[in-house]
Amino acid sequence: MCVGCLRAQVDITEGIPKQGTVHFCKQCERYLQPPGTWIQCSLESRELLALCLKKIKASLSKVRLIDAGFIWTEPHSKRLKLKLTVQKEVINGAVLQQVFMVEYIVQSQMCEDCHRIEAKDFWKAVVQVRQKTLHKKTFYYLEQLILKHKLHQNTLRIKEIHDGLDFYYSSKQQAQKMVDFLQCTVPSRSKSSQRLISHDIHSNVYNYKSTFSVEIVPICKDNVVCLSPKLAQSLGNMSQICVCIRVTSTIHLIDPRTLQIAEIDGNTYWRHPFNSLFHPKQLEEFIIMDINRVHEKKKGAGAGARSNKVLIKKSYDRTKRQRRRNWKLKELERDREAPDTDDERQYQDFLEDLEEDEAIRKNVNIYRNADIPVESDTDEDGPPRISLAEMLEDLHISQDATGGEGAEMLTE
Repeated sequence: MCVGCLRAQVDITEGIPKQGTVHFCKQCERYLQPPGTWIQCSLESRELLALCLKKIKASLSKVRLIDAGFIWTEPHSKRLKLKLTVQKEVINGAVLQQVFMVEYIVQSQMCEDCHRIEAKDFWKAVVQVRQKTLHKKTFYYLEQLILKHKLHQNTLRIKEIHDGLDFYYSSKQQAQKMVDFLQCTVPSRSKSSQRLISHDIHSNVYNYKSTFSVEIVPICKDNVVCLSPKLAQSLGNMSQICVCIRVTSTIHLIDPRTLQIAEIDGNTYWRHPFNSLFHPKQLEEFIIMDINRVHEKKKGAGAGARSNKVLIKKSYDRTKRQRRRNWKLKELERDREAPDTDDERQYQDFLEDLEEDEAIRKNVNIYRNADIPVESDTDEDGPPRISLAEMLEDLHISQDATGGEGAEMLTE
């Protein structure tokens, strides 16, 4: 029998299914690998190809698979097409090669993890972040660090309460990762506990809910603090009355009399705790009319008069600063409490701190606000401003690059 007749009479792909289904979760964009594993695969990837071939693996055992690949389909068509090349020995040792197509229909199915996320009440671990202070500057800074490092992506829910935030997670490992991140970025201490929810006596499986409590030091920028004599001596005999100029992974203090600077980490603070004497809400605005330099002569202890005022920072017209501010920040999506009028004032204080402090600004993603035009900065005595070089473009994909049917390709 000739090759043509052999091809016409013998179908080596008989018994191999030409259609199938794969299950896809829209929320997490994962595919189901039976019986119960969900894996991340991009379109036309090797992982997705292996997943599709496993569905017909038993039928392919009767032939020899030579080649396999995808046939391009529209991403929204819910179809996956595979082009397979197989060989099989037929009559009198002749080897027949055949090319055929297998089509898979993509069906939507929500995975178990996304079911739990949608329920919003299901969680296995919670991280409770607290700071006992009247101002939220440290929390605003912490929020930007979480956004920059994308630590919020694995959270089931973020809840805002009066003195902190609660982060809910589906696993204890994800919560522990957040705790480690907090301890590296802000001076804090943590403790953990767990509560038994259920216990399967047959498989000896325990189900716990874990709680991590993270306490941030109750010190914010512009606070006037009083150090203990022992701590002040260990920092180079600086004055006990200091001003907090910055809170990052450490507390940055300055002696207003000698301008001596010191840094205190979280462990040192908890060994020698100190509180704020005055907070930013108690600051009073003064107008300095004239400055005269006075050379003090050394006298007996306690001799001479000193000013009882401490200079914290320079004040500018807030209304003008808000009007000229051509940048913005992103915020965490969270369940908020009833809005407080004082929260907006504190948030504006934080934005002004970013403009004035480059050390904090370099750790924050700042985005260009296209709604406000760029003004030429000719006012040398005006408030500090953030340069365009430090801003990122806030990209929004609002239109299809290929346009509608029959439209020209967008090139700009």
